[in-house]
Amino acid sequence: MTTHEYDVAIVGAGTAGCYASATLAREGLDVVVIERKDEEEAGHIACGDALKGADAFPEAIPKSKIQPAFTNTNVTHGRFEIPSHDTSLEIPIPGELAVLDRWEYGRLIIEGAKEAGAEFHYDTVVQDVEQEADGRVTGVRGKHKGDVVEYEAEITIDSAGALSLLQDKADLSQATFDTNVSYSQFCSAYREVLHVDEPVDYDDALVFKPTKRAAGYIWYFPRTPTEINAGLGFQMNEQPMKLVEDLKQDLRNRPEFKGAKVTDKLGAALPTRRPYDSAVAPGFIAAGDAAGHVNPTTGGGIAGAAYAGKYAAEQAIEAIAAGDVSEEMLWRYNQRVMDHFGGRYAGLDVYNILVTAGEVDDLESLLAVLPGEKLAEGLYSGKTSLGWKVKLQTAIQSRDYWDVIYDFYKTRKLADKLIDHYDRYPGRPSALAGWQNYRDDLMDQIYETTGAEAKY
Repeated sequence: MTTHEYDVAIVGAGTAGCYASATLAREGLDVVVIERKDEEEAGHIACGDALKGADAFPEAIPKSKIQPAFTNTNVTHGRFEIPSHDTSLEIPIPGELAVLDRWEYGRLIIEGAKEAGAEFHYDTVVQDVEQEADGRVTGVRGKHKGDVVEYEAEITIDSAGALSLLQDKADLSQATFDTNVSYSQFCSAYREVLHVDEPVDYDDALVFKPTKRAAGYIWYFPRTPTEINAGLGFQMNEQPMKLVEDLKQDLRNRPEFKGAKVTDKLGAALPTRRPYDSAVAPGFIAAGDAAGHVNPTTGGGIAGAAYAGKYAAEQAIEAIAAGDVSEEMLWRYNQRVMDHFGGRYAGLDVYNILVTAGEVDDLESLLAVLPGEKLAEGLYSGKTSLGWKVKLQTAIQSRDYWDVIYDFYKTRKLADKLIDHYDRYPGRPSALAGWQNYRDDLMDQIYETTGAEAKY
């Protein structure tokens, strides 16, 4: 058995892992990123390829480093296709958005972390977590090409993705770390990258289309006018979809994909749930998909993962300098995540819950008459409010769906209350239970209003 010693061991070379390792290395800490894929495949991850907020990414890996992966920076809006009404809804997208080559982006962030001083160990499959009797995580154990390898570290950062094995192997019962995690809170997704001969007419848009069930959607994201990322996903609490066949069926019905060539295909699971209530335990931090840091309505997780990696690293630096890797010392990481994007994602999760309880036809009919700019406000800020003129216009146009609109209205009010409650996220682990009790009361009201089954 080979044993390595580092200040910080990071499992997973995705966005969270790379930004965390670059942040740590720039401060002079010894950090290793443990990646199960080989060096060639590292960074190859199933993704919709859309990156929101690239203009404000952490500087540990400069934006100039990842910009070569940006293949389309001309996207200005989302297009929601509504097949039952033979129409579409245009929704403006505020701020900078880029569609990228995800594999190239993955390679570039690994290069950026290496240039900062991080070390990478490929072909290493982590199989277990090392802990002291008091619950403190002290590293991980795995295999590299058949040989057992052990990593000892002051802090371990879990950026191993959705439904991380590390959280199954670690005993986190003595901490507040969120263990209320189930496969039903996740989405199963599949995507292909296709080349077409003629440019599509939506190279300035992200195209969404509902599946036949409310708990899923198809997407068409243009990397370039002739290279399209096409995919679909469904919530795992629903009956499984035949992802590959369902996507191919839709592709066959779209004339722009006649004769298209598939150049890459990949599937994955991703969280479509609220962020973990707590993603820290003694010596242990989870970041990115491994902590639910994904917009639950869109599956977008690159920006959240980058900042979660930064915040995890900065808290690890402070803890190691103080010689204290306790849950209390690491708690500030939770606060920064909730303050930045966690509360907003928790509010958006309410709309995800509402959609899973609705009927596709009703939801499509309602979308057909709602104003796109107000939906954009709700999608990107988590809160939205309709002016009285918009309310009147919407009411007249959608009088057959007043009951659905009223449910949306009541749900929005509860979502806003939930976001306000996340603004009061506690400053110490001992206060978490009381905060959770009030949050769970709000969630009970949300389930009652939407008619949805409890998600947590």
